[in-house]
Amino acid sequence: MSPREEAVQTMSNSPKQTLVDIQSSHDERNIAIDKVGVRNVKYPMYVRERDNGPQHTHGVFTLTVDLPREYKGTHMSRFLEVLGDHNHDLSVETIPHVLAKLREKLHADTAHLEVRFTLFREKAAPVTGKVGMMGYECGFSATGGTTNCFELLLTVPVTTLCPSSKEISSFGAHNQRGYVSVRVKPNGETLWLEDVIDMIEACGSAQLYPVLKRPDEKFVTEQAYENPRFVEDMVREVALAFDKDDRVKAYEIEVENHESIHDHNAYAFLKREKE
Repeated sequence: MSPREEAVQTMSNSPKQTLVDIQSSHDERNIAIDKVGVRNVKYPMYVRERDNGPQHTHGVFTLTVDLPREYKGTHMSRFLEVLGDHNHDLSVETIPHVLAKLREKLHADTAHLEVRFTLFREKAAPVTGKVGMMGYECGFSATGGTTNCFELLLTVPVTTLCPSSKEISSFGAHNQRGYVSVRVKPNGETLWLEDVIDMIEACGSAQLYPVLKRPDEKFVTEQAYENPRFVEDMVREVALAFDKDDRVKAYEIEVENHESIHDHNAYAFLKREKE
């Protein structure tokens, strides 16, 4: 008898228990479900920083498990119980424990976790050194059980300047805000979110900064002009950076430029698993 069936029988035989566990009842349709659980769960959490220890933030979680064909449903409250036990520290090291607990508590073969959050970093202007806070949209995606997978998720903004505009114009060139979104699978070694941010920012025409005085603005504008980038250039430059880093096993890169003179966005995508 499975743990679910034992739970149902115990509840049925107990004179003090009158609530029926519908989720654990038998389903006649004979269809297994790949993922079932909770989505858009907002919860406080800590994230380990590369240089400064844990940072307090909040995450938006998706937690799921597989559901065998014989059971009608899963127990949604148990996902929140597991999350509550681990919200004090969510990192590359602790996520496998969260997945293991989900599988144990929900009697599942495979568990999935995805969380999105904002990571804040102090960043100094390139000339004056004026410091402000930059927020980066980050996340973790992990699977544990019959298959195991862990990925870092990031969206990093950069400045891009159009090579064609620079080439054909008598003076000036249009530029835009570009967004580089990546899914990075580490090879087992520690790969910090900050490491990936640094690699991506170095590939743009210029970086974004929270505080810019006039000397900084002059520097950034001229730097962008000397480093024009199409979305094709951006996606290739980021790929080269990942290829050079032995900690990166596989990756997906998506670049979208919010064009300043076109009524559309420019887009490029590539994925690769390193040999």
